[in-house]
Amino acid sequence: MKTNNQPVFRLDQTVTSEHLDWFQQHGVIQFRNFIDADTVQLLIREVQQVQNWLLRNQIQKVNGIPLKFGTDADGTPLIQRIAFASHYSNLLREFLQDPRLHSLTKLLGPYDGRIGENEKDGLVVNHYVNTANSQFKQLGWHTDSPRDLFLGTRIMPMLNVGLHLDDCPAENGGLRVLAGTHRQGLWRLLFRKKYFIDNNPDKNETGFDIHAGDLTVHDGRLWHRVQQSPHVGEASRRRVMYIPIITGEYQPKHAGSPTPFYHKLAHLKQHLYGAKPAWEAAKAKTPAVLEPKS
Repeated sequence: MKTNNQPVFRLDQTVTSEHLDWFQQHGVIQFRNFIDADTVQLLIREVQQVQNWLLRNQIQKVNGIPLKFGTDADGTPLIQRIAFASHYSNLLREFLQDPRLHSLTKLLGPYDGRIGENEKDGLVVNHYVNTANSQFKQLGWHTDSPRDLFLGTRIMPMLNVGLHLDDCPAENGGLRVLAGTHRQGLWRLLFRKKYFIDNNPDKNETGFDIHAGDLTVHDGRLWHRVQQSPHVGEASRRRVMYIPIITGEYQPKHAGSPTPFYHKLAHLKQHLYGAKPAWEAAKAKTPAVLEPKS
């Protein structure tokens, strides 16, 4: 793995020409200290409240997107992937209005971008932790583009914006990218690697030294993966909030939206390999929280 020799930027008010030049060349950019330590803890507590509500109410899908369940380091139930998290929290919804986030749409020029709070999978919270019953330790090589094909539309530019809630030095796993591959042709976009199956390191991949509060942004056409932590339990914990910034026709999801085919396959794998309904243990352990906001 290459060391992360690209500069770490700051996003003070808006995207600058320097940010834009770097992103156009590499397809990925890292912003240090996008939020401070107090805000990190505030968001962690809010995500926990959202998880508690979903567990107590035995929610398995949100707007057609299955949740991923597992067990935390202390044996308590854990939702390892929450879709549309802002639909259950005014605080998370307000966070998505941060002008600095909206300025990231400049990276999609000449396309007009928007934050997809109600589209794709909405605001996603990924919670990686290595335990005996973890269903989410790593994520194989992929781009975000084929989702458009599964949804019956042509591939459109998009950004995947990750707000990191835990420190994650490169040696602890985390994000890996093949910088510059956002400019590849369609054949390489679809067939360069085996989607989600291939977890093997690539000699040209780049890892990142990430601090809690950092923001990473990558072009959806960029090949990327999430490396498993070499640690077990608390030391392996990595929480990331992913915000889609998308283009094209507005396509909001709702409670009656069908489950995309690729999510059905992942959900079937989770069921076959023994993931137990986490809400069974959660009923007696999880405190009540407010009703979802939408």
